[in-house]
Amino acid sequence: MNYRNITVAGSGVLGSQIAYQTAFKGFNVSVYDINDEALERAKERIVNLKPRYQEDLGATSEAVNAAYDRISFSSDLSQAVADADLVIEAIPEVVQMKIDFYKKLGEAAPAKTIFATNSSTLLPSQFADATARPEKFLALHFANEIWKNNTAEIMRHPGTDMKVFDEVIAFAKTIGMVALPLHKEQPGYILNSLLVPLLEAAQLLLVKEVADVETIDKTWMVATGAPLGPFAILDVVGINTAYNIGLAKAQATGDQNFEKVAALLKSEYVDKGKLGRATGEGFYKYPNPNFIKPDFLKS
Repeated sequence: MNYRNITVAGSGVLGSQIAYQTAFKGFNVSVYDINDEALERAKERIVNLKPRYQEDLGATSEAVNAAYDRISFSSDLSQAVADADLVIEAIPEVVQMKIDFYKKLGEAAPAKTIFATNSSTLLPSQFADATARPEKFLALHFANEIWKNNTAEIMRHPGTDMKVFDEVIAFAKTIGMVALPLHKEQPGYILNSLLVPLLEAAQLLLVKEVADVETIDKTWMVATGAPLGPFAILDVVGINTAYNIGLAKAQATGDQNFEKVAALLKSEYVDKGKLGRATGEGFYKYPNPNFIKPDFLKS
């Protein structure tokens, strides 16, 4: 594995985290997004990661500042990938958007460049042809707050070159991840195959008016000893991501309950800018959500 220059395409919550973690481990990182406004928001998100690294990892101020200095920002795709060894795509979970992006990326990136999707639920084989280099394409999926929840699921599709697969596994380890190889395509990988059914069940309980957000979370936390309930987890994941997943499921299945989930998330959260922890409010208000209060789990 001889990667030095990494491009992260998509500068949302997780894209920003991937960029900063990669830079923190010594790589040169270029962050790409569609306009300068999105990149300014990314810069703010990344600056806000510095104290988290100092608090959670004991990083020095010199280390966190040096990591930021290794990051460049561009809304010009050709410029952002001009010398990229690896491009990690972290754009929204919308199939056509990803297909269109990979067609442009395939034309803009050098022949040497490996492409990896950070998609949470979609399969690399859905986009392999659009990349025009399917043998150099695979999935590299991170969990939110990756400096702490440092899993990296590396999933190949049938056309992925095994050398590329092994190289990306090595890269994941180099940036401090626990590398988890998947040798067969699986919707939701390992983590989301376990997590998404829980989150979907919680959202269905809510839209069916069985119980409210806090009661559902309290049930899970008290009964299992988990530190977070499903709606607190959704606030970490990002409600825009949950909306895109819910909408895709509604469209694929025609299930009216998932249509209600998507409609609720859009009207009450996404449209109001309540996207979770990243914006200071989602199902809970931050930095002091109700679920951390001492009496939350008491009857």
